[in-house]
Amino acid sequence: MQRTHDRLKQAPSADPLLDGERGRLPYAARRSPQSSKVRVALICLLCYSFFVSLINLGRGLKDDGDAVVTFANGKKNIIMMVTDGTGPASINMARYFRQYRDNLDIDDVLTLDRYFIGSSRTRSESSLITDSAAGATAFSCALKSYNGAIGVDGNKQPCGTILEALKLKGYKTGLVVTTGITDATPASFNAHADYRFMQSLIANQQLGLDTTLGPVTDLMIGGGSCFYLPKSHPQGCRDDETNLLEKAKEMNFTVATNKHEFDQLQLGNNASLPLLALVAYYNIPYELDRDETEYPSLEEEVRTALKLLTDATRDSDEGFFLLIEGSRIDHAGHSNDPAAQVREVLAYDKAFKAVIDYIDSADTETFMVSTSDHETGGLAVGRQVGPGYPEYLWKPEVLLNATKSGEYLRKKFQSFRELNAEKDKLEQFIKTEILENDLGIADYTDKEVSRLLEHQEQIHDLLVEMVSVRAEVGWSTHGHTAVDVNIYAHSNTERGRALLREHLAGNVENTDIGKFWEQVTDSDLKHVTHLLRGTKHVPTAADEQESVHAYEKEHGFIDHRAEAPEQPL
Repeated sequence: MQRTHDRLKQAPSADPLLDGERGRLPYAARRSPQSSKVRVALICLLCYSFFVSLINLGRGLKDDGDAVVTFANGKKNIIMMVTDGTGPASINMARYFRQYRDNLDIDDVLTLDRYFIGSSRTRSESSLITDSAAGATAFSCALKSYNGAIGVDGNKQPCGTILEALKLKGYKTGLVVTTGITDATPASFNAHADYRFMQSLIANQQLGLDTTLGPVTDLMIGGGSCFYLPKSHPQGCRDDETNLLEKAKEMNFTVATNKHEFDQLQLGNNASLPLLALVAYYNIPYELDRDETEYPSLEEEVRTALKLLTDATRDSDEGFFLLIEGSRIDHAGHSNDPAAQVREVLAYDKAFKAVIDYIDSADTETFMVSTSDHETGGLAVGRQVGPGYPEYLWKPEVLLNATKSGEYLRKKFQSFRELNAEKDKLEQFIKTEILENDLGIADYTDKEVSRLLEHQEQIHDLLVEMVSVRAEVGWSTHGHTAVDVNIYAHSNTERGRALLREHLAGNVENTDIGKFWEQVTDSDLKHVTHLLRGTKHVPTAADEQESVHAYEKEHGFIDHRAEAPEQPL
């Protein structure tokens, strides 16, 4: 793999990294020595100091194409944050919405905005438009792979991840998400599968089964209990009878499967590692729909993880690695649901602020990078809704009036319909309960209501479209786009901030983020890749093979086999 190591050069002489290392000599040393012995001694001392400074800056060069200087001295914490499916327009929409909702000044921006340093290109090996699996693998393995790849390279071979590399170095490791823990982004850091739908295998590997490395993750918080339960269990969705929750308990994990058990952790003050907290069947509900008595917020998950990882590494020579994902921003983009998405972005921003506060108070040098794997939905904050000249505005008040997501309202409608199938009752329910009460839409037309009744199976899409049109928000797709995504970063040291600016400012490839983690921690992902030989990663069942073909067709996979039709990029 060709790496763009020419970006990774030592900081210029004015860089804080070199302050005190190449500065002027102390006054006494600048005085004319009275003897040659003194001069020789001083020169030797300076040479030794310079040599030590170089060692501290970079503990060696890696022979992998161009020479790469690593900056790995000292204990450190690594926090990788991902806003799944979030493009610049989503940040823009959330900022304006918050200003409108809270009656804020136009200069009152998101916490994210204050830490913006650049943008990332997102294409995968197989398509100009990536999926979450290939996008996350770029972060975890520092390489491009095909859409659907979970911690495997373009040849479908397991690739060493930064989480695994740091675990082998003695770090504590964790994942915090709001989807199932076996979903593409978290899985790409601690599992290896040819395709993202292989979630039973992914769950196995997350506990150290079916992998040559054994357990590598000390903390996992999110949803997705169904892939940890046997298929015979009422809430199980595995393809076998393995009960991984029981297996985790045998491995001395603290296991939490609901909000009550999560609350007993007391934000990490009443728990210890290892921890497996799967607090939802699969996805934690959107922030717009979340019942705080039933599900934790992303911020609560993050605070719990930071407390536990900090306590576990307090007396260690190594720090921790933590992945945090605002997972369901992507789902709202797929659904074209602006009211749900704007709340998801704001929930992430609160969690992001908790991370910033932690970093600024931490004793250990800590690096944080926040970015997206891709943009979803092709969001445009502005939309032409009629044949006339378009209005130059959009209406955040429409999103504020919507108090439930399309996902929630679809389920609500289906539940009502099971008991009340009569058309007049359904019509009244749609008008009063859904449009007026839940979405704050009073100006609906008879045509819109008729469409909802005639196309009941599409009620989700029709409802969120009614919101989008009234807010004058546009969407170009229910899938992903090739839009560049923002990068935000922070460290609690001048050295850390200088390194982040040096290597990730401007416009970079998504793999550059993975390479940065490898170099700043002096890790060797190739060595981990070698250790992974023998790890199970290939689908075998006939139904999985059918899923492979369907997935490749739906996700822009380019088949490079000779018999495949030519499909230029």
